[in-house]
Amino acid sequence: MFNWFERLIFGKPRNINDPGVFHKISLVAFLAWVGLGADGLSSSTYGPEETFRMLGSHPHLAVILALAMIFTIAIISYAYSRIIEHFPIGGGGYVIATTLLGPKAGLISGSALLVDYALTISVSVAAASDAFFSFFPVEYQALKLPAAFIAILGLVVLNLRGTKESVTVLMPVFLLFLLTHAAIILGAVLIKLGSLPEVAQKIHHGFQSDISTIGWMGIAALCLRAYSMGCGTYTGIEAVSNGLAIMREPKVETGKKTMFYMATSLAITAAGLILAYLLFNIEPTEGRTMNAGLAYRFIETLGGSGIGGWGRWFIFGTLFAEAALLVVAAQAGFIDGPRVMANMALDSWLPRRLASLSDRLTIQDGILLMSIASLGTLLYAKGNTATLVLMYSINVFVTFTLSEMSMIRFWLAHSAKYKDWKKKISIHIVGFVLCLTILTINLYEKFFEGGWMTLALTLSLISLCALIKNHYNQVRQNLSRLDAILTNLPEIPGKTVPALNPKEPTAVLMVGGYGGLGIHALLTIQRLFPNYFKNFVFVSVGVVDSAVFKEVGVVDDVRDKTAALLNQYMDVARRVGVAATSRMGISTDVMEEAEKICLKITKEYPRIIVFAGKLIFQKENLFNRVLHNDTAYGLQRRLQFAGLNSMVLPVRVLSQPEPTAKRGSMIARRLTGVLAGVKNQSSRLLLLEKNEPAS
Repeated sequence: MFNWFERLIFGKPRNINDPGVFHKISLVAFLAWVGLGADGLSSSTYGPEETFRMLGSHPHLAVILALAMIFTIAIISYAYSRIIEHFPIGGGGYVIATTLLGPKAGLISGSALLVDYALTISVSVAAASDAFFSFFPVEYQALKLPAAFIAILGLVVLNLRGTKESVTVLMPVFLLFLLTHAAIILGAVLIKLGSLPEVAQKIHHGFQSDISTIGWMGIAALCLRAYSMGCGTYTGIEAVSNGLAIMREPKVETGKKTMFYMATSLAITAAGLILAYLLFNIEPTEGRTMNAGLAYRFIETLGGSGIGGWGRWFIFGTLFAEAALLVVAAQAGFIDGPRVMANMALDSWLPRRLASLSDRLTIQDGILLMSIASLGTLLYAKGNTATLVLMYSINVFVTFTLSEMSMIRFWLAHSAKYKDWKKKISIHIVGFVLCLTILTINLYEKFFEGGWMTLALTLSLISLCALIKNHYNQVRQNLSRLDAILTNLPEIPGKTVPALNPKEPTAVLMVGGYGGLGIHALLTIQRLFPNYFKNFVFVSVGVVDSAVFKEVGVVDDVRDKTAALLNQYMDVARRVGVAATSRMGISTDVMEEAEKICLKITKEYPRIIVFAGKLIFQKENLFNRVLHNDTAYGLQRRLQFAGLNSMVLPVRVLSQPEPTAKRGSMIARRLTGVLAGVKNQSSRLLLLEKNEPAS
């Protein structure tokens, strides 16, 4: 019953060996616009409002800010289109900064992005609650936070089913938003068309009054502050660059089309709304967003006094569309956030398991972590959109600034290769100045209002990533000694390789990659069971994770690499004179596929014992258990339940590694003894003393 319910909620597993599976889950430009572009478009529901609020008694300056919005959106989106051209693998700000500025800059950008995407979800859902409950009396406001929690949980379920499914389900509300807001913006212009001279005169008098009272410097300072405070308008533009991995081939063209759709729709909507506020003299109202006030004023203007019938339904549809679009915008956090996690995990900044795919080909662990983080920030801010937007906008411009800096360095480094490099670098210089200016003003204005919390979260994440990286580096340093010595085993002179005999005892050895760890396991089996196993079967499961599953044909590449590493182990077996063969599989789930392979092997070789290696740390703790998978023990439990014998071979990792020369000498002595034992088929292979650290 549980399995049936799981399939009902999350859907059936996808067949990774289906040649068309990537085509089925990738997004065309229109769907990518819905899934990723909604993040940018949705910011028009709170960004222009914040800008207009900051103008206070100077609403006529909205004309300048509307033009500034269009200019900024054009600059940032065009710059990211160039990034898409030069980084078609996706990854956005993290990959760009890592590649062009170095791992430390990449860590800062990636950590900022992760906090940003968690806040993307919480900001979008909180703003959706504000928009939806603007239609109801004030006493219903207490339900906003529970409704936001329910919305996030619903998005988790949709995204665990698959990215394309979640986008397809939410597409109608995206279109409804476009239609209702296009009607309001166009209608506002048409309604006020006759009084445009009067409006223009009013704006002119406002400018004259400001010049005489606060001067040009005062106007510039007021506009700059309002421009920076409304920086939420530009958030989400980087989502397309980050999400290239899920786009349909050709990725670059699809990504650039998606960027164009998003930039155009955002510029028209954001600038149109701020002008509509000006035309209808919209003012902030408690319990109601300015967009809600605009919708009410629009219908009142059309229908005179009273709102009823179709007008009430139009207002409800508009506010529902805003709320729904904001929920769709949270998709960017669930789509791009886990992918940034996966990229950082592959570079050892985060636990490796965060790069794994589920049987639905989604980054399941990343989706769950993003949901937990967004629920936590939502609870911290008590669902207050203003607080969340304040926290949200800072990290966005940290990433923007680093990305523009990276591209400036790129064009300077490749100036000799491209004749028009000066023209291309100019867009990134302008973008860098804009983004750095907005970031600086936001930090100054918002630091003590809650911006410090965003910085604290980001710095904490950076510190955690540095600890994880240091741990993986230490483990890699320990294992590199095995690789240096054991991958160069000498061939035993005069040793002939016997033929396989399925009736004899057989050792099935699970290997994850070619290196000292796998060879260490092979020699350990020989040492523990001298002259017992007559056959060796090397088994490897090629893992299709988020690192490789980015385009058509990657499964074949994984299959070829897996076959190549198994051939290397076969060569090692030949050199030490043991009969060996190999089996392989391709999957997203190592344990499930390995269990299937072992059950098939036992039909051909009835007397098997399955061996798998496991790193054992001198001081085992929760940190080690999180950073290293439990595949060996998990597989052992599965096989034992299926009636097969299985054994986990420990490879001990010392907390304080011994000097290289001493450990190298110790490993060499043992290796010599093991090879001598294999050559003589003697039982004198137990060379490891109990109190001596293992290699």
